[in-house]
Amino acid sequence: MVLFRNWAGILTIALVAILPFTACKRETKLSAKSATPAATPQTIPLDIWTEFSGQRALDHVRAQVEFGPRPAGSPELAKAREHISLTLQACGWNTDAQEFTAQTPNGPIRMVNIIGRFPLERGNKAGSSTQKIIVASHYDTKIFRTIAFLGANDGASSTGALLELARVLALDPGLAAKVELVFFDGEEAIQQFTETDGLYGSRYYATQLRETGRAAQFKCGIVWDMIGDKDLTITLPQDSPKELTLSILASAEKLQCKKAFRIFDRPILDDHVPLSQIARIPSIDVIDFEYPPWHTADDTLDKISAASLQIIGSVTLHYLKQNF
Repeated sequence: MVLFRNWAGILTIALVAILPFTACKRETKLSAKSATPAATPQTIPLDIWTEFSGQRALDHVRAQVEFGPRPAGSPELAKAREHISLTLQACGWNTDAQEFTAQTPNGPIRMVNIIGRFPLERGNKAGSSTQKIIVASHYDTKIFRTIAFLGANDGASSTGALLELARVLALDPGLAAKVELVFFDGEEAIQQFTETDGLYGSRYYATQLRETGRAAQFKCGIVWDMIGDKDLTITLPQDSPKELTLSILASAEKLQCKKAFRIFDRPILDDHVPLSQIARIPSIDVIDFEYPPWHTADDTLDKISAASLQIIGSVTLHYLKQNF
């Protein structure tokens, strides 16, 4: 769940005009590729962003949706978590299940963040010191008592795209080792957002980074959320770090996708906030909040586009390759 609000709990939802959308002028790669790509210096693609497949990402989105509603603590979310972990491992990533118990308005709930780290040498356990940038998504869905909320865009779209990102990064082990992939549990508030309800996974993760001293090694963080809408308009929060924002927009312009991005007219509360405020890591929220089915039963797979997923994956990979 993503709400516009201040940290004290005042909620406002902005209605803004939808801007025109254009797809990246690069062919979507639909050809079949190995689930575990070869990762040798001879096979590292020069333009790695062209390897991202929006269709593959969409297939992962579909897999998440097929588990059903996935609120924190549910059996369905446990199945989604297993799928995420196994998919990462098949691409050569080591996974860490960061378990914690969140105190919620409905009582204590066991939650699990999934962290992916890539070893510089195949067969070795990945260390936790080479990572310089965090790329993250939440994989839970909002709990509703009256509707079956599948969260195709709000939860599944960014999660599916992040799994495809993992596959592509594995083609370049040196770059992959600089990236920490994180799938946050408990992004959605159990009742409504307050200082203690919502963003459970990112708050816990950011606190651990700060307390262990690992926060100092990270240059920045990128959070993906609701990135699959067919009518894609990425609304970057106005308080995003300037240098990071300009670099991402430069990558979007290079790939002829800049029309799909704009600066929003107010801050957005999402998983980037704990990274910025608790861990003190400059972080940005790549999100399309101009999505009418948000938090309704209509947030279904038919609203999601492989082309939109391709834009976000390609632009992010271009940014990573040019800056890390």
